[in-house]
Amino acid sequence: MENNSLKPKKVLGVAAHPDDLDFGMSGTIAKWTARGAEAYYLILTDGSKGSADKNMSPEDLVKMRQDEQREAAKILGVDEVFFLNYEDGCLVCDKQLKRDIARVIRKVKPEVIMTFDPTLVYSAKRGIINHPDHRAAGQATLDACFPLARDHLSFPELLAEGLEPHATPTILLMNFDKANYYEDISDTIEKKMAALAAHASQMLNIENTQKWMREFAKEVGAKINTDYAEGFVRIDIG
Repeated sequence: MENNSLKPKKVLGVAAHPDDLDFGMSGTIAKWTARGAEAYYLILTDGSKGSADKNMSPEDLVKMRQDEQREAAKILGVDEVFFLNYEDGCLVCDKQLKRDIARVIRKVKPEVIMTFDPTLVYSAKRGIINHPDHRAAGQATLDACFPLARDHLSFPELLAEGLEPHATPTILLMNFDKANYYEDISDTIEKKMAALAAHASQMLNIENTQKWMREFAKEVGAKINTDYAEGFVRIDIG
């Protein structure tokens, strides 16, 4: 059973690195695109640091990871992937980043924006520290949503580009430890697994990654009595 289920016609996912969105929300994206929704990805960094291969150059890695993200997006039915190419590992929630996110929001005009929950600094339960790029991405996206993409007096240079203000009514935040909204992804779990597999440069053991992601989706699914689900912190902006 889904609670006050969303059926957006246009959705934008914003994340720090190639593969982030496919871990956190790709089952939901695939579900919505199968219903006819337009979906867009905005990747903020160049992904140039995510390799243990000492023979890998940053330039080669950037190209590889962008190609992988495009392939994953194709699997999910995502219409377009935007890349901002900020330096991986150095993302800062500043005016420039907020403006660049607001630019894409005004261009796409989504009904739903999906991004990281910037309040998730760590999870002792899961033994993880949330990447600082993830936190910066989430905070900058929230700031861009409200009020910067909405207000015509914010970033007049965007108006000069012909980009009218846009108020996004719903935000979904990825947070591994809490959620107030769930999407049943039982019908799209295999697309999620395939999207993850597209990120070959990041998956040293794709079978293990798919196993724990499937187990996590099952854990979330149990909360709404379904096989697999993704959970989010949902904010409906009044």
